Amino acid sequence: MATPLALRAAEAAALTYRSTWRGSVFSTVVSPVLFLAAMGLGLGALVDDGGAVGVGAPDYLSFLAPGLLAAAAMQTGSFESLWPVMAGIRWRRSYHAMLATPLGAADIAHGHILWATVRVAMTAAAFLVVMVLFGAVESWWVVLALPAAVLTGAAHTAPLAGITASLENDYAVANIMRFGVIPLFLFSGTFFPIEQLPAWAEPVAFVTPLWHGVELCRTLSLGDASLLGSLGHAAYMAAFVIGGTRLTTWRFEKRLVL
Repeated sequence: MATPLALRAAEAAALTYRSTWRGSVFSTVVSPVLFLAAMGLGLGALVDDGGAVGVGAPDYLSFLAPGLLAAAAMQTGSFESLWPVMAGIRWRRSYHAMLATPLGAADIAHGHILWATVRVAMTAAAFLVVMVLFGAVESWWVVLALPAAVLTGAAHTAPLAGITASLENDYAVANIMRFGVIPLFLFSGTFFPIEQLPAWAEPVAFVTPLWHGVELCRTLSLGDASLLGSLGHAAYMAAFVIGGTRLTTWRFEKRLVL
């Protein structure tokens, strides 16, 4: 995927971001601090004092933080493949301008996924630093939660870029965020185990890539990850990356060339 031409497409996005990075400081750095302070320290104190956490279980902050790490990666990856893709195809038509260069539609698609993954990595790295500062880490295995979070974000970036390339207006994009991304954020194990969901909703949460990302990041942060379980979570999300990349490549070629 990371061919020289795809790297050029990613470089173009990076150059644009160099002029607009200040607008993402809140979502990348400030938002994680506020979320952990409000949910982990504020609500977490009530949960811990109320005895909702079992004997020998981690405190709520340590439970919540790695889930939020995966969810923040999912949100960043999803956002990068919604409105920016719509802008490149319909509003700014920057993807059409790229086609006037040696870049092909596949290069543009791969470059977009690559850059979106870089943005996920930036967000995840900032969040991980905040987790450490808040004392929400219980194992040095948490360093592997960074690539796990990046994989989580990529598992959403890749297919959503292809889906967005099939849309005609931003109303559908907003609905993806409203009825897809936000419910995932709330009900994929980020704030509480999915076993507490209604019986019909638990299997739905189980098949989402975010749940696998949350579980992988959480077990690594808490230090109770198993090799087989971790590989299973990673393989499941990698399948979304591979399948999503193929979908996005096909949709970009259909939309930009044919």
